[in-house]
Amino acid sequence: MFSKSCQYGIKAILYVAQKSLDGNRVKIGDISENIGSPEAFTAKIMSALTKEGIVNSIKGPNGGFAIELNRMKEISISEIVYAIDGDSIYNGCGLGLSECNAQEPCPMHEKFVHIRNDLKQMLKTTSIHDLAYNIKLGKSILLR
Repeated sequence: MFSKSCQYGIKAILYVAQKSLDGNRVKIGDISENIGSPEAFTAKIMSALTKEGIVNSIKGPNGGFAIELNRMKEISISEIVYAIDGDSIYNGCGLGLSECNAQEPCPMHEKFVHIRNDLKQMLKTTSIHDLAYNIKLGKSILLR
């Protein structure tokens, strides 16, 4: 459903948020190791998320990535998805046709419209904090 970059981006932000709940900053190598992503790929994703203002990056020996608690509560998962993949998940044809709309629908169009709308609503109403807090409590995990 999400691109590989987006999957890693969401996991990376959730890992950083989880550590930020304890007041800790995390280095790129730590993020990479704990989400199962190649370090260079993780660095590229984190750079994009930093530019979008989703995560803070502090340089230097005591630096790393962090997210302030109030920002964690404000940022929805849809913002991460949009920062990495744009809005392509909400557009386009479920069967991959070059054109698909209500006037000339593919066989799955009507069902897919409902699924996309539900997905969009879920991503917009789920904050980074909601998910990071569940990870911290041990209710969910980021890596198997």
